[in-house]
Amino acid sequence: MELRQLRYFVRVVELGSMSRAALDLNLVQSALSQQISRLEGELSARLLQRTRKGVTPTEAGMAFFGEAQLALRHAEQAGRAARQARLSGTVSVGLAPTTAAVLGLPLMHAMRERYPDVRLHMVESLSGHLTQMLNARQLDLAVLFETDAARRWSVTPLLEETLYLIRSRRGLAPTTAATVSMAELGALPLILPTGPHGLRSTLDAAFARAGIRPVLAAEIDSLALLMDAVDAGLGATLQPWAAVGRFADAAQRFHLAALDDPLARRPNVLCSLSDDELSPAALAARVVLADCARARVGAGHWMGATLSHHDL
Repeated sequence: MELRQLRYFVRVVELGSMSRAALDLNLVQSALSQQISRLEGELSARLLQRTRKGVTPTEAGMAFFGEAQLALRHAEQAGRAARQARLSGTVSVGLAPTTAAVLGLPLMHAMRERYPDVRLHMVESLSGHLTQMLNARQLDLAVLFETDAARRWSVTPLLEETLYLIRSRRGLAPTTAATVSMAELGALPLILPTGPHGLRSTLDAAFARAGIRPVLAAEIDSLALLMDAVDAGLGATLQPWAAVGRFADAAQRFHLAALDDPLARRPNVLCSLSDDELSPAALAARVVLADCARARVGAGHWMGATLSHHDL
């Protein structure tokens, strides 16, 4: 038995007409009749009888009518109580600049829609700094690119990102290839973040597998400055697509070639304090963040990203 069936039955009795009730409920009459029949079948009792003037409740229907009204009133009161006691408080969320470019605003919109009384404290920083902040309990949750198993965190794999060689289109031939091998990177001047950060660890491992010592034009721990340097033609970089996500004219500014190393992918892991340390608001925000990531990937708004099997 469903609440909607109770609501349908009560409205039919109140209006004395199946057709008027269907119109009031914005249903086709056949669908309304079907729901009433299912309700009668579940109760093994005839609730309505047809007359020349419309429909009237049977004796069993009258008894059920009063109880159905009471049940609907209680359901409404329960919903009102839940809304009055809805979640509130502040949740601190850490995102790396590339992740924030894709996920930041969708997360804020979703939290405002689902939990309007929860205030977000959004922190954008490099993943190494976010790790330190999470360890210091300055964040409730963060999306990181590597995890320390020794930490007492709750860890959920979210997705993996393809890495791209990103270059300024200035001076590039129009037929530049869509993929690039690790061997081709050996002579290219690269602009990369420094060692303590998750992406650099992934890249260093890829270079080691290929037996390549990269040519570093610069090391920059600021995504905005790094991409400005690439745009100016000072070097190329290795980043996920999200690094160009904030550029409305990214296709005109940059050329992206996917690395052909299947292991050179950046994992995105949702890390938080342990469940017993998180507030109800933080637990809810963790679910919303994961939902947003799935939605962005599913809608094709996160190029080169694939959901982790653990997150499905």
